[in-house]
Amino acid sequence: MRGASRASLAEAKVQLAAVIAGGADLRQLGDELFAVTGLLAGQPALRRMLSDPTREAAAKAGLTEELLGSRIAPATLELARGLVGLRWSEPADLVDAAEQLGALTIIEIADREHKLDDLEDELFRFGRIVNAEPELRSALSSRFLPAERKHELLDALLGGKVTGPTLRLVTQAADQPRGRSLDTSLDEYARLAAERRERLVAEVHVAIALTATQRRRLAAALAATYGHDVHLNIVIDPRVIGGMTVEISGELIDGSMASRLAGLRRRLAS
Repeated sequence: MRGASRASLAEAKVQLAAVIAGGADLRQLGDELFAVTGLLAGQPALRRMLSDPTREAAAKAGLTEELLGSRIAPATLELARGLVGLRWSEPADLVDAAEQLGALTIIEIADREHKLDDLEDELFRFGRIVNAEPELRSALSSRFLPAERKHELLDALLGGKVTGPTLRLVTQAADQPRGRSLDTSLDEYARLAAERRERLVAEVHVAIALTATQRRRLAAALAATYGHDVHLNIVIDPRVIGGMTVEISGELIDGSMASRLAGLRRRLAS
């Protein structure tokens, strides 16, 4: 998002925090925000109308209440009215904002259940599985496979193996791909979970698993460097050979033996 949309999203998150603090049913709120996301995503004319900066905010709020007032809880309606009253640079940004609020609500559930670490790890691991299995990725991202079949597939794969919030977010990513691959959506939800605690995510590729002590030391070193707590996503990657590579905040730190050997070969060839 850019410009006005970025500021509006920040305001929408403040509104969400107020609704959550008011004691809203979080599961219902998350489900209904995702339903609003689906409605806006599937109705281009409606999202253009509700994000049109030339229309009065009161008129847009009235239309929102007319469409949704009998279908969603008052807390969700309050947020929906607030969303359409903000200024969005693009109609798609309104949809993105509704989706982010839904995801943040589910993430709040995980936090209250003290399962936020589990949520981040599970989203990352399942994203890696999906990325490595083209047929599974295609099925779960397909616009043509009925939602019921996707749910059955996800229940078979994840039922009883991940936390409830993780399964809800994975299901949302499969139900409403919005032109994205499933693993891309899961990465976005994981980013929001990390943002919830104002911490960064580092993807670490190593040849062999790190010990608990090594993980703690690496996380502490990265936190000291970047000024935020850091969550580590560890990938066992035989191509690394030795050492590790770390991708964090858009930066690649390459300390692998494979990289040094490749550099040596380039120098010898020149």
